Amino acid sequence: MSDGLVSLVGAGPGSVDLLTLRGKDRIEKADVIVYDRLVNPELLDLARPDAQRIDVGKSAHHHPVKQREINDLLARLAKEGKRVVRLKSGDPFVFGRGGEEREYLKAQGVEVEVVPGITSAIAGPAAVGIPVTHRDYASSFHVIAGHRKREGHELDWDNIAHMEGTLVFLMGMESLGRIVENLVANGMPATTPVAVIQWATRADQRAVGGDLATIEQQVEQAGLGAPALIVVGGVASLLDA
Repeated sequence: MSDGLVSLVGAGPGSVDLLTLRGKDRIEKADVIVYDRLVNPELLDLARPDAQRIDVGKSAHHHPVKQREINDLLARLAKEGKRVVRLKSGDPFVFGRGGEEREYLKAQGVEVEVVPGITSAIAGPAAVGIPVTHRDYASSFHVIAGHRKREGHELDWDNIAHMEGTLVFLMGMESLGRIVENLVANGMPATTPVAVIQWATRADQRAVGGDLATIEQQVEQAGLGAPALIVVGGVASLLDA
């Protein structure tokens, strides 16, 4: 095994001061930072001036660097003896493909560690006054990837629509209409509260509230777009006005 190390670091939900102390330490010591599109650019300023910065960011329909290429890049850099930070928004193991990268690196004999981050699935709602659990509204919460899988497989909407608790959809703005349609079609009341939060925890954070019947109109009127998260359930009614 080489002397290199890959740290899968969660950058947190957006605001720089929500990065963990361990994450800050790894960025400051890194030789190379391989970062995603949604990472706050200010976090890169924590790195040494001579640290290499590599952007491998992907968006919904634009993947300039394929995942297999990212895996190979991380392994190659570590085998060169470098300290590598793989900087991901939120937490590296929450829809960040960090689990896949860890498996690949371990199979390549590369030392890898995980530095958890605060996921936007919890921090985003909290930033606008919404607790994902509340004794009067929800005793559980469920985090769901809002985009359709590449293979075209549909989510189990009947199951999702009947889950007890709060639903938090990440990466779902492009599919907001489909999410609303499927929840209602599978039995969720159209009066169920919904909140949409864009750029959660950052200075340009914006949010709107409504219900399943009105949220698309509310989002359109406010001009909200990705990146944003969607909160469905009684707790969404607690959105700060």
